[in-house]
Amino acid sequence: MEIERKYLLRQLPEHLENYSFHLIEQAYLCTSPVVRVRRQDNTYYLTYKGGGLLMREEYNLPLDQKSYEHLKAKADGQIITKKRYLIPIGTSYTAELDIFSGEYSGLILAEVEFPTKEAADQFVPPNWFGKEVTFDPRYHNSYMSTHSRSSLDL
Repeated sequence: MEIERKYLLRQLPEHLENYSFHLIEQAYLCTSPVVRVRRQDNTYYLTYKGGGLLMREEYNLPLDQKSYEHLKAKADGQIITKKRYLIPIGTSYTAELDIFSGEYSGLILAEVEFPTKEAADQFVPPNWFGKEVTFDPRYHNSYMSTHSRSSLDL
């Protein structure tokens, strides 16, 4: 089960260059239910995600590069590309800060995953987080793969 909240940002955290990051490319084979392939650095996955906004099922299966490339060629819509920084928030959580490129260049989102719905409900975001977009489906990467940047209120 994936439990996460998403935010636009007021500002980037200081010293962003000091945090570790991943380069991500993902393509969608289906958006309902979500079936995607992802390259994260040199690791490849096939992911299934169930419905929902705050909470939803998620299953990851490993792929090799050849399988990833084969499936990516069958994707619908545009390929989502982003640089994901991993930023500790206190001692309990990590913000996954995504800086998008390509069609969504300029979009920056932060996601935080939680062990329980109660923990997600109790979370107080840091002051550099901005508007919460957890319940706005337009900020799901699967939605963005089939829509232009102009569909967001940026």
